[in-house]
Amino acid sequence: MVMVREEADREGAVMQLVAPPAGFVAPERVTAPARLSQRVPAVYPLAVWAHRARRRLEWMRSDAVWASARSSSPLAHRVKAHSSLLMRELSEDEMHLQRNKVVNLRLAAARVDGILVGPGETLSFNRVVGSCTRRRGYLDGMRLSNGEARAGVGGGICQLANLLHWMVLHSPLTVVERSEHSFDPFPDKARVLPWGVGCSIVYNYVDLVVRNDTDITFQVSCSVGERHLDGELRSDRPTPHSYRVQARHEAFIKAGDDLFRRNEIWRTVIDKRTGDVVGEELVKHNCALVRYEPLDDVPVIDASLADASARH
Repeated sequence: MVMVREEADREGAVMQLVAPPAGFVAPERVTAPARLSQRVPAVYPLAVWAHRARRRLEWMRSDAVWASARSSSPLAHRVKAHSSLLMRELSEDEMHLQRNKVVNLRLAAARVDGILVGPGETLSFNRVVGSCTRRRGYLDGMRLSNGEARAGVGGGICQLANLLHWMVLHSPLTVVERSEHSFDPFPDKARVLPWGVGCSIVYNYVDLVVRNDTDITFQVSCSVGERHLDGELRSDRPTPHSYRVQARHEAFIKAGDDLFRRNEIWRTVIDKRTGDVVGEELVKHNCALVRYEPLDDVPVIDASLADASARH
C-alpha cells in the first residue's frame, strides 16, 4: 500500500510526502553524522590548513605529468562546446556578487584558455588556475558555504570547473577527481544541464583533475562573453565516440527536518561511425542537502515512513 501524506513548511507551502519504494536504501549522506568541523566550527580553519598541507605533499610526491603547455591556435577537431549563462535573477545584493563573479571568471578563464592535455598528461584545475586572491585581482563573488550564498574572494569560479567537467564527460578523458557541492541552494529554474554534474572547487584541496589515457591531444578553450561563459574542448584527431549524459533516479528525500536531493549521472557511449550504443556507465551518485522547497507536485520520499510502510 502506498502511503501519502501532506506537510506544510514554515511558509505554508504543502509538501507531498510518500513512503519509500520497496528496497529503498537511504543514501549514506542522509544517514551520516555531521563532520567534526560542522559540529565544532572553531576547528574548521585547522581542518583547511591540514587539507592544504596534505595536498601540497601529494603534489610533491606525485609522478603525474601535469598539463601546462598551451597554444593560441585551436586544434583541428571540436569534441564538445558549451555555453553557460553568467547571471541569474537573484536579489540585488547577490547580483552585486554575480557581477564580481564575472570578473573572477575572466581571470580564471584566461589561465585555462588554450591549455593542452597531451597523451599521459593530467590536468588539475587548481594547479592551472592557482589561488584566487585579492592580490591577483579576484573580487568578492558568490560562494556556497554551508548551503548559503555568501561573499568570498574568488567566488564563482566553480562555474568554470562545471563547464570543463561537462565537456570532459563528452570525451574519452578520464575524470580522476571531482567533488560535487554538498548543498543544492537553488531550484531548477531554467536549468540547462542535469543537476549533479557540477563541481566544487576550493584551493588547493578540492579539485577537478582529468587524465588523458588516450593517444590524442586535447585542448581547452574558454572565454567570457557579454552574457555567457563559453567553452570548447578540441582535439588534434577525431575521436571515435560521442557521448550522451543524463540524470536518472531523481528523488527528494525528507529525513527528520532535513531535505535531500539525490540522483545518478549516467553516460552512454555511441559509435560515431555506426550510431550504435557501445557502452553505458554510471558516472556518479549525487546526494545534497536542499535549501529550498520543491514544487508542490514533486513527491518527496519520507524516510521516516519506511518502517511504517513495512508494517502494512
